[in-house]
Amino acid sequence: MTTFERDAKALELPWQFTGREDELELIRRSLTAGRHGIVVTGPAGSGKTRLVTEAVRGSDRTRAAGTPETRHIPFAAFAHLLPEAVSLHRAVQLLSGVRLLVVDDAHLLDDASAALVHQLAVHGRTRLIVVAADGGPYPGAISRLWTGELLPRLTLEPLPREDTEQLLAAGVGGSLEPLTLNRLHHLCQGDLRLLRELVDAVREQGLLTRLLPDTDEWAWRGPVPVTTTVRQRTAELLERPGPAERDTLERLAFAEPLPLHMDDLDLRILENLEGEGLIRVDDQGTVRLAHPLHGPVLRAAAGRLRARRLARTPAQCAAALTAESDALTRRIEQADVWPLPTPVGEWLAQEGAPVPAGYAAVRARFSRLRGELREAAAWAREGLRDALGDASCRTELALAAAQSGDAAAAQEAAAGCPHLDEPTAWLIAARGDVEGALAAIGDATDGMVQRYGDGSDRMAAGSDSAFALYDAVRLGAPEKVAERLPADGVFARHAEALARGDGPALDRAAEALEGRGFLLFAAEAHAQAVRAHRDPRAARTSRTRAVALARRCQGARTPALSGLVLGELTARQRQIVTLAAAGLSNRQIAEQLTLSIRTVGNHLYSAYARLGASDRGALPWLVELPDAQPA
Repeated sequence: MTTFERDAKALELPWQFTGREDELELIRRSLTAGRHGIVVTGPAGSGKTRLVTEAVRGSDRTRAAGTPETRHIPFAAFAHLLPEAVSLHRAVQLLSGVRLLVVDDAHLLDDASAALVHQLAVHGRTRLIVVAADGGPYPGAISRLWTGELLPRLTLEPLPREDTEQLLAAGVGGSLEPLTLNRLHHLCQGDLRLLRELVDAVREQGLLTRLLPDTDEWAWRGPVPVTTTVRQRTAELLERPGPAERDTLERLAFAEPLPLHMDDLDLRILENLEGEGLIRVDDQGTVRLAHPLHGPVLRAAAGRLRARRLARTPAQCAAALTAESDALTRRIEQADVWPLPTPVGEWLAQEGAPVPAGYAAVRARFSRLRGELREAAAWAREGLRDALGDASCRTELALAAAQSGDAAAAQEAAAGCPHLDEPTAWLIAARGDVEGALAAIGDATDGMVQRYGDGSDRMAAGSDSAFALYDAVRLGAPEKVAERLPADGVFARHAEALARGDGPALDRAAEALEGRGFLLFAAEAHAQAVRAHRDPRAARTSRTRAVALARRCQGARTPALSGLVLGELTARQRQIVTLAAAGLSNRQIAEQLTLSIRTVGNHLYSAYARLGASDRGALPWLVELPDAQPA
């Protein structure tokens, strides 16, 4: 018997294919009767080759690929299919009998191979799938495949965050906690090849650990492994010929997470680095490295003594950490929780350094008010690592669990921690006793009213009292607190609309809440509007919006959201609806996405039915734009 020793790298299997259902269908349809194929383009590492492989799985196909080393050798990509000496005319004849030809890395084809692919597309007897990466000049014969309308072009967008999370869960064998997921998403920026290599390296180095015993949730803390792909993606950084430029880049790398100011650096060197896209300078004159991978690579390449001299310590970031915490607190007090950059706190968590409990609690509360419940819990746990009994972090952990509908986890977080009046109400609600929760809110808020000089009994917007009272509105009892909420504030408008059973007013309150970053509150207001609307179409629209917002709230399960069920838009429908909401006509959308006008119209019709809209006028309000922020 022969025993083979397993080589983990050699036998490594690809990760499960996730998402891209619409793109798969589009490629498959391009190979049906009367169609001649498709061109697939996108950034390096975005999964183009894997997508095409899945789309043609089980089909009889022939493959060819360009390489950088053979760009000047005629017909190099087709050397395995053609005789040694061949003319373009003869090459077309020989390959016209191929039923399906997949050409990968077409941006690297030699001119003769590119011309051959173009001629095959012109003749139309061979179905073609041509894959090319963005970012570099294409051979003219390749770009004319779509500019000359010989083949439609599918421009591959980065894998959506939700699909990336599913992909990572399948690859890791469990879910990643939000801070780790955020870190990988930030570092890789849609590059799935880099994502796979980073995760594998983190696992091999023992940096990926279970968040809690007996769970399948994993966390990554510590340095960024400098893998082969990481080095390839940052080659231009490591090959800087000028010592002055390299010195400036290293100073920026070791200054992270804090930026340096232009006045502290040589302006001429900065101009060169900015022109090459290696640094960014903001309106305040602060300078940062352009890509999140640049800092880890430069720090890893520096010598040990140089790193010790230049590296920042957590203690040196204390003032900036306090400033971040104060800025987050001010936003909460202003009842405005649109995201703020928090690089210092994130850096501490990523490096595995202790995160002060006070900062962690503020960061958790900010995330929770935004509806990012899993992220809120992650920040609370960071604060509890070195301060297990901290009441503020335990409060936030209990609240996040309760508003996720996990009564057991909320009870565990709250156990033994005094003064948890607000979480107590949500603990009761998580167990299904809304009336009991409302009674707990009433007991907790008695005597919290602040009396102002004009005799008003209303709370200040963003105060602890205002949020505690507002919980009664979220739980469906606005009449108990409407007169005590901040005058003319968004919380009071929500309460008044709910008390009147005014569906349109609830939708307007939801828009106002979303405009201030309260995504979970907005979802709840839309869900309450569903029950208040008399018009079924308006109710369907409110339900759609409630579901869309709730899906961004990381597993939120509150009483207001109970019973919401709706089929979501497909990725292609979302793409078309977003373009339509931006004002593009069907023809313009068809040209941009290389679809037929009829296909665009069909997608829009299906999307209208799912969104409860009758025309384009409603789309800007309905369409999901996660990165948009009101002026």
